[in-house]
Amino acid sequence: FMDLGIKNKVAVVLAASKGLGRAAAESLAAEGCRLAVCSRDAANIIETARDIEKDYGIEVLAEAVDVRDEMSIKAFIDKTSEKFGEVDILVTNAGGPPVKPFMDTTEKEWHYWYDQTFMSVVRSIKAVIPYMQKNKWGRIINITSVSVKAPVENLIYSNALRMAVIGLSKTLAMELGPSGIIVNNVAPGYHSTDGLERVIQNKMAGGMSRDEVLKTWTDKIPLQRIGVPEDLAGLITFLASDRASYMTGTTIQIDGGMYTGTM
Repeated sequence: FMDLGIKNKVAVVLAASKGLGRAAAESLAAEGCRLAVCSRDAANIIETARDIEKDYGIEVLAEAVDVRDEMSIKAFIDKTSEKFGEVDILVTNAGGPPVKPFMDTTEKEWHYWYDQTFMSVVRSIKAVIPYMQKNKWGRIINITSVSVKAPVENLIYSNALRMAVIGLSKTLAMELGPSGIIVNNVAPGYHSTDGLERVIQNKMAGGMSRDEVLKTWTDKIPLQRIGVPEDLAGLITFLASDRASYMTGTTIQIDGGMYTGTM
């Protein structure tokens, strides 16, 4: 048994109604964290919160929040502090951009996905820092993508904008280290989520069968399977813990060994 030392810590998880965000929230709940979760859909996030409360016996604050809205994010973080007295852990997350090649992108979409993919991270981190600095303890974990290590075909918005999150995190790791706040990124590969389903549907529209799509991926993955959200959640929970107290500014891929680079 490894005690991760985060029982009763207050964790905020963005976009937590399903997929990777929900798995992260459940994993933190299993360690006894008090939770604040949000997503755009009020009904979905409230149902998720009730399920987590029932399954793990912890208190959960649930709010409908559009991560593209600065005031909405700040109000949610402030409300978390009002309810629980502090904010210790932040897991940033947002729905992923669409699949398309560069020449099909539009100026309007670039602005939209810049807001969703990058500025949501900027705004939520800015909102939690004062609470973490007060306690001289904090954990910030950004869910990015293995595309920050090796770009994924036709995921142009993700490939470009998630790199900005990496640059931000590395800089913040240096800036916030003296305050006892650590900042790390997790870079998931292919995990069974709604986002992956969009990629599958895109390839099926191009004439491939579902089995062919999955096989082209699993053939490149040494562990020979698509990941599940829980695979990522375990890493996030470790990074949120006292056991990871000497790790900051890192980007860790969790992709079944698919990325073949050495760093």
